[in-house]
Amino acid sequence: MSFLKSLSAQVLAALLLGLVGGALVAGAGDVPDWLPEAAQAVGSVWLGCLQMTVIPLVFSLLVVGVAAVSDAMTAGRLAMRAILWFSLLLAGATVLTFLGVEAALAAFPVDEASARALIAGATGGEVAAPQTINFAAWLTSLIPSNPLAAAASNAILPLVIFALFFAFAVTRLPEEQRVLLVKFFDAVADAMIVIVKWVLLAAPLGVFALALTLGLRGGLGATGALFHYVVLVSAGCIAVVLICYPLAALFGGVGPLRFARAVSEAQVVAFSTQSSIGTLPVMVETARRNLGVPEHVAGLVLPLSVAVFRLTSPVANLAVVLFICHVSGITPSPGQMIAAGLVAFAVSISSVGLPGQVSFFVSIAPICFAMGAPIELLPLLLAVEVIPDIFRTVGNVTADLAVTTILNKNDKGVRTIAPETA
Repeated sequence: MSFLKSLSAQVLAALLLGLVGGALVAGAGDVPDWLPEAAQAVGSVWLGCLQMTVIPLVFSLLVVGVAAVSDAMTAGRLAMRAILWFSLLLAGATVLTFLGVEAALAAFPVDEASARALIAGATGGEVAAPQTINFAAWLTSLIPSNPLAAAASNAILPLVIFALFFAFAVTRLPEEQRVLLVKFFDAVADAMIVIVKWVLLAAPLGVFALALTLGLRGGLGATGALFHYVVLVSAGCIAVVLICYPLAALFGGVGPLRFARAVSEAQVVAFSTQSSIGTLPVMVETARRNLGVPEHVAGLVLPLSVAVFRLTSPVANLAVVLFICHVSGITPSPGQMIAAGLVAFAVSISSVGLPGQVSFFVSIAPICFAMGAPIELLPLLLAVEVIPDIFRTVGNVTADLAVTTILNKNDKGVRTIAPETA
């Protein structure tokens, strides 16, 4: 964890040094053409090394994730109800994010000059126009006649659909074959994560090169857009936290004030560690001591929620991609939004447990592909992700405890706390 924190600090420092250094060089006089081109090339090579792992990693994680959910559903009725609540909340969060983020960007748009500076620095000012297809063609494209071709062309939703079909088919195989395939794809995912970690060792260099390009081409003009991004994504995660209080009251019978007091200790630990897994022991103790959740409920639901449920994932990830579309001048079609929502839902389950920097690319790049958004901005956004990531973790921990409270009320066991309306 200390390594990840230090890497985050290094990447943020690289972003600041690149921006300021590029702006100073640009302000000193004429910038030779080769300098931003060379810096852009270095950054693009680093980004390409990350991008090459996305497809095999997403496919492998989907297979392993579906197998984990399938195994959980065989654990009994409580686990099945937990999976149902996870799915409903993730689906609801996905829909509300489109509405909320679009409304927020319409009410508080990114400054045009700052957006142009960000795009010019990250992509050279060239953003491919999104393809427009009719509904029939979009519907036909969902089923890949050639999954390998879909992977090669970054057609992410058809590939996700094939991966889900394949994963569910794996769960129907005899146990020996199923375990063999799940272990194989688990190993593939682990190997891809090792590659990503290797590439991330060069993240300060890659981000510095991209930030230097940004500073050379636009000076410090992009800082406003980056600040807007941090506020937007953090606000989305904070909204998740706030929604959990009425959820616990309406469906769990625990009043907002009581719930807020009960989960505050776990939220503080989540804020400081930025790790849901690291907060799990405190979450279990909080559920038992402060919320009166029986051990058999807390012991099943909370580890399961940490394993397969991150409510802030579709919220924050879609907010990132919608921000990229906004500053790029891209207006996604309804079909692209549906595709992005489905991909965000699937990836939110499959990417649970990955380190923050790995999860950022694995979770968001597929949504960018589905929405037709340029991924070149992701390294720059990763550099300032350290702040939104704090609120991601707090939101996930709060949601885990809210769902545990809800399931405790509906469990056939005896409740140990009375419903409140405070």
